[in-house]
Amino acid sequence: MISPLSEYPLGGLTARYLQDTETGAVELQLLPAGCTPPPDTRRRHADSLVQAYLTGDELPGGYSGGRTLRNSGTVRALRLEEQHREQDAAGCCIVTTFAHPKGQFVHRLRWQTGAGFVTSETAFTNRSDAPVTLELLSSFCMGGLSPLAEDAAPGTLWLHRLLSGWSMEARLQSAPVEALGLEPSWARFGVRCLRFGQAGSMPCNGWFPWLMAEDRRAGVFWGCTLKHNASWQMEVCRQDDGLSLCGGLADSESGQWCKTLAPGETFVSPTALLTAVQTDSLDEAAAPMVEWDQNHLPAELPLVFNEYCSSWGSPSQESVERLVNAVRGHGFRYFVIDCGWYKAEGVPWDTSMGDYDVSPVLFPAGLQAATTLIRGAGMVPGLWFEPETVGHDARAFGCTEHQLHRRGTVLTTPTRRFWDMRDPWVRQRLRERVIGLLKDCGFGYVKLDYNDTIGPGCDGAESPGEALRLQMEASRDFVAELQREIPGLVIENCASGGHRLDPGTVAATALSSFSDAHECAAIPIIAANLHRAVPPAKSLVWAVLRKTDDARRLAWSLTAGLLGRLCVSGDAAELSTAQWKIVDEGLAFYRLAAPAIRRGVSRRYGPTVTSYDTPEGWQGIVRTGDAGCLVVLHRFGGAHPGPITVPLPWPCQAPAAVYEVCGAPLAVHGTTVTWQPAAPMSSAALYFTKEGT
Repeated sequence: MISPLSEYPLGGLTARYLQDTETGAVELQLLPAGCTPPPDTRRRHADSLVQAYLTGDELPGGYSGGRTLRNSGTVRALRLEEQHREQDAAGCCIVTTFAHPKGQFVHRLRWQTGAGFVTSETAFTNRSDAPVTLELLSSFCMGGLSPLAEDAAPGTLWLHRLLSGWSMEARLQSAPVEALGLEPSWARFGVRCLRFGQAGSMPCNGWFPWLMAEDRRAGVFWGCTLKHNASWQMEVCRQDDGLSLCGGLADSESGQWCKTLAPGETFVSPTALLTAVQTDSLDEAAAPMVEWDQNHLPAELPLVFNEYCSSWGSPSQESVERLVNAVRGHGFRYFVIDCGWYKAEGVPWDTSMGDYDVSPVLFPAGLQAATTLIRGAGMVPGLWFEPETVGHDARAFGCTEHQLHRRGTVLTTPTRRFWDMRDPWVRQRLRERVIGLLKDCGFGYVKLDYNDTIGPGCDGAESPGEALRLQMEASRDFVAELQREIPGLVIENCASGGHRLDPGTVAATALSSFSDAHECAAIPIIAANLHRAVPPAKSLVWAVLRKTDDARRLAWSLTAGLLGRLCVSGDAAELSTAQWKIVDEGLAFYRLAAPAIRRGVSRRYGPTVTSYDTPEGWQGIVRTGDAGCLVVLHRFGGAHPGPITVPLPWPCQAPAAVYEVCGAPLAVHGTTVTWQPAAPMSSAALYFTKEGT
């Protein structure tokens, strides 16, 4: 039997704690405020809000060996000690403490006043007189889904995840739980478990650390994401009528992680963000997890010009001068010199980084001459680095004593090795070669790239996964050191595009590259996908302009950039006056629509796009902010879709601005916009203000 233990109102959320009278397990249920579940008469047991496994304890049963470490003997041995609420000026924290024969587990659920989400973390302290090894420690566990159902909710529960691959980030995958093997057996025996995640130094490689469950009958979503830049896992499990969402560090089975604690030592899990929203829109339900840290949103959204798609990794003083003169006066705040400024003639940029000596051939007067030129044109100079790796053609490639090893062998991929960021020698080298160069040459912007993954771990700790965690913690510390050493420095997070778009890294940097999708048709699709996981104000979207582009293609690229922070590149020095007129109109529209890009809630309309390489159909993004509403429309290939209609958040008479260069009919009818694009690969954008209603 399951009985109520406590309930805490948290603004638009309610945290309910239930206790199983048979097992003593304490379960966390998160609900939208005002959403009252019926009495729980389902065939189920409470699922512990703490999930952990200590080496030597009894393993879980129900045929779950090798599939999960949840509900092990460690969890069954937990006994509730006490629960209390701590109040402060920022909000409150619900602290739940459990005793275990070997120590103490403490779960903290924090809520900040006004927030639509809570944070969750778990700490374990070894209270025994001998070392204890953790093999699993969850950041969160939400059980009993769906509490709004009176049975196992057949056909009602759906899961939503974000698949991710290079240049195809954050593709939504949705399925009913039954299709994923999560239907309970007739006897409510046999554990069903879906465990997914990634093992390595790219937290968004394969999947985003993001998960949502939906009760389609009740119209409620439960969401979770992890602030963690190393290996992670999420688990969706059930054995009975209740479904559970659980996640945190990848465990000993999926991430080769374990952590040994000495007597008295404490370990704290990464932080998770949780929400529960009553709505009919997945996009709206995800919004609290996207806009979770308003304090880190930039006050402005200035324009960026990055020369990468102009030189393709071979910048020079000459090419920089040509481009600076071309973009001067067009409203760009930042001009970024991308990779290759250090390479020897005939050597690829991606095998020569690591020494970071300025090429005397490409920049004979040094980078100081380039920064002087850029600042003289009224822009802030930026520079690319990949500080964590060493290319095969760099002299530093041979410094193996300072690089990561696995099983005693230096960790090597086809193009790179990896600095051990925990090593004081490495940190001093980076202070001299990265921080020193940025300071000496007067750069105000740095793009920190990362173009490979070390996989599940390295040497230097009690497990490969723990060594990886410490390595990534040191990488995060280097970013913080950069910020301390160069106040006001703008830091761009990039990892082969969008492979480090976890909430923690996004929050720690000013903006993040959305993808390495530079000129392909999928750019607006990927940029829109990311609205579910990354604030558009921090999502840097490529708009690559070519001298061969007609008006339709130029507008397509710039309109896609409206789905985030606009980053222009390409043949800026070779565009005609007529082409620049189209570009300038797009840049002016971006500046006008910036308030809605900066803060708002997005909704996507249109059919699901199956192929990203050859997309068909159409897409409409309606992003509503406090001051205005941005509508971004794209028609892809395939059969003509006919008139495209999307809803508006309020009745409007006319848009404040329109960006559409081909003359396709656009009409506003109160609460809808109708667009009739004639040609494939067409686009349009409209911006509405509340004053225009």
